[in-house]
Amino acid sequence: MSPAVGRRSHLRRHRTRLAAVSSSLVALLVGFVLTQALGLALTTPASAQSFTYNPRPPKPPRLPVNNNGQMLVQAVEVDYDYNNQRVSAVGNVQLFYNGTGVEADKVIYDQKTKRLHAEGNIRLTDADGKITYANVMDLSDDYRDGFVDSLRVDTEDQTRMAATRADRTGGNYTVFENGVYTACAPCKDDPRKPPLWQVKGARIIHNQTEKMLYFENAQLEFFGVPMAYLPYFSTPDPTVKRKSGFLMPGFTTVSAYGVGVEIPYYFALAPDYDATFNPRFTTRQGVLLQGEFRQRLIDGSYQIRAYGIDQLDRGAFAGRPGDRQFRGGVETRGQFALNDKWTWGWDGVLLSDYTFMSDYRLSQYKDPLGSFLSLPTEAISQLYLTGVGNRSFFDARTIYYLSFSGKQNLVPVIHPVIDYANVINSPIFGGEFGYKTNFTSLTRETAAFDPITTLANTNGLCTTASADPLARLPTQCLLRGMPGTYTRFTAEARWRRSFTDPAGQIWTPFAIVRADAIDASISNQPGVSNFLPVGDTQALRTMPTVGLEYRYPFINVQPWGTTTIEPIAQIIVRPNETYAGKLPNEDAQSLVFDASNLFAVDKFSGYDRVEGGGRANVGVQATTQFDRGGSVNVLFGQSYQLFGMNSFAVADATNTGIDSGLQNTRSDYVARVNYSPNRTFTFSVRGRMDEATWNVNRFEAEGRASFDRWSVSMMYGNYAAQPELGYLTRREGLLGSASVKVASNWVVSGAARWDLEANKLNQYIIGAGYVDDCFVLAANYVTSYNYSAGTTPPVLSHAFMLQIGLRTLATSSSSAGSGGIQ
Repeated sequence: MSPAVGRRSHLRRHRTRLAAVSSSLVALLVGFVLTQALGLALTTPASAQSFTYNPRPPKPPRLPVNNNGQMLVQAVEVDYDYNNQRVSAVGNVQLFYNGTGVEADKVIYDQKTKRLHAEGNIRLTDADGKITYANVMDLSDDYRDGFVDSLRVDTEDQTRMAATRADRTGGNYTVFENGVYTACAPCKDDPRKPPLWQVKGARIIHNQTEKMLYFENAQLEFFGVPMAYLPYFSTPDPTVKRKSGFLMPGFTTVSAYGVGVEIPYYFALAPDYDATFNPRFTTRQGVLLQGEFRQRLIDGSYQIRAYGIDQLDRGAFAGRPGDRQFRGGVETRGQFALNDKWTWGWDGVLLSDYTFMSDYRLSQYKDPLGSFLSLPTEAISQLYLTGVGNRSFFDARTIYYLSFSGKQNLVPVIHPVIDYANVINSPIFGGEFGYKTNFTSLTRETAAFDPITTLANTNGLCTTASADPLARLPTQCLLRGMPGTYTRFTAEARWRRSFTDPAGQIWTPFAIVRADAIDASISNQPGVSNFLPVGDTQALRTMPTVGLEYRYPFINVQPWGTTTIEPIAQIIVRPNETYAGKLPNEDAQSLVFDASNLFAVDKFSGYDRVEGGGRANVGVQATTQFDRGGSVNVLFGQSYQLFGMNSFAVADATNTGIDSGLQNTRSDYVARVNYSPNRTFTFSVRGRMDEATWNVNRFEAEGRASFDRWSVSMMYGNYAAQPELGYLTRREGLLGSASVKVASNWVVSGAARWDLEANKLNQYIIGAGYVDDCFVLAANYVTSYNYSAGTTPPVLSHAFMLQIGLRTLATSSSSAGSGGIQ
């Protein structure tokens, strides 16, 4: 009998004992807590190995987990040595237990020394999908001591780590020698090339009790080239979601405070709340203290931020609101759910002076990219309640606007504004019935005038201090905001139903009833009586409306597509607008007449004005859908005042409706053409032409193209002068933006606005960035107008912003600015 045959016979005689020993062997591998420390690891120095990937030969299919929780073992040969009390599994060893699998060329368990030894192409896969590779693994059976050679770990979240050796002692400390960590995938063409970034460490120590990783002699490499060195730093291990410690620093440069360095410290106080202390050390103004507290509750969350600085150089803000010793502010915000339909919350801002946030680039003033080429001019404090149903909506809020321009007395305080709208689910008289309400109450301290002539703008005729006889006259100014208190309640109900007759004509009768109750207490400030009756005014305004809309679509089907030509006519019957031009107008000051609102029953944008008098809106619409994709839509029409008073010809305190194209009996012509030949290109042209001369009063042309690697958009605008609204000359300009993917991960983008009347490029943004699954690099140069320090006209400022992000590690940013914000 050969020795091999003898060993196999011994195996048959001692199968029960072997199964028990093998169970210990697999449990030891599966429970090896070293693998719990390998999901995150930064790493470091010149002595550390490079992060490369060695392709392995394909493995045989792994066995499934036994539903009874038993261990499954497969190997070419399993030997039991009685004399030395060793169990060996050799040749494509596969062991599976409780969702975890171990694969190796050879596994040996020594019962005398209680040591486990595995070697050759070791692969351990845990239940979470984390894969650990090694060449040699040697452990004690209580998992407290051992080592692993040539270690490599791939985690479920696509992070990777390698080390030449890992030693575990005392059941708590694991030391990785020459460790390398990255969140980047290996290069597909050459897996041996260094990844985009990796962190190397001469030693990485994992303290399992503290759940911390400590790095010694760490360096950050990009494409294998060292870029940064840290002799020592620490970070929580992968099992920790939140832990107190320093965050990545930030850098800013602004002439008013010099160079600023922020070093945030994060406090993980409890699972449901935390705090961040973020001092900014500046070279010119000293230390700006910043702190934030956040808490998440069962039904919502809230946060509080506080700022404060004892300025060292007040002269940097001489003659401005920032010329004071102490400056600071408080911000807070919160939102909570009452149930699945109702939420309530708040936003709050309190500042020592209105330029504090702009001067120090804080919070609500931070993001010039958020509102293309413009910085915010105000901060909002509000308390709100919102509810959303299947066909209903409710919103109530009280609002305080903090103006960054310093003209706080011209800004209203909204006591509440309450909106409710609902559409009844069941038909009423066979049609759709809905209703809505609005309640608005506000107070303003001082009248807000706007100049509409060169003389008024030059001589300050619209200021409350001017004593000129022409001051604050309707021929020179508009009253944008009335002083005093204004309250209005509006209720509206509407019904409509559509019929289609045998000829295919669509008839839609509709009826609307609206009522407004208004109470105004207008202060008798200089010039206000030229626009509105001062003192107390109570008014009840009603507007019943009935009308009929007619459409007759003609459909032509061709082999290349379908064309629908649809004449549209709308007749509206209603009385004149009562109190036209004699009541405050706070929310209906914007009116742009074009093809989008040609068939609107009430073309005013808000509730403070209501359209009255009989009117007819007529037009024709043609739509073509091409069978191979693409469409064309054309609309042309005009509006007619049939009888009664034309609301758009009556000047109110803001001249809303004047110069709109609707002020005459026959309105201007409006038209639009939308063309989308495919998913790549879209074109749109919109225009308004004078009804008598066909001169273009408003024209916009827009084109967009989007390809795999680049996209571009361009908009041209040409607008006639509107002297009654303060636009004294024709406005003409171009607004363009483009984005080009110059390489697989590199993007260059830009946007600009060109004032053709002044023949200058006055606002633009240029940016470039690299983005992939593990790294972000973005740089932007922005010009933007802002209104800090109450300057008139607004000042053009410049800013440069840089952002670097390493996935799973940190994101850092820096910025530098110049111009009016300093």
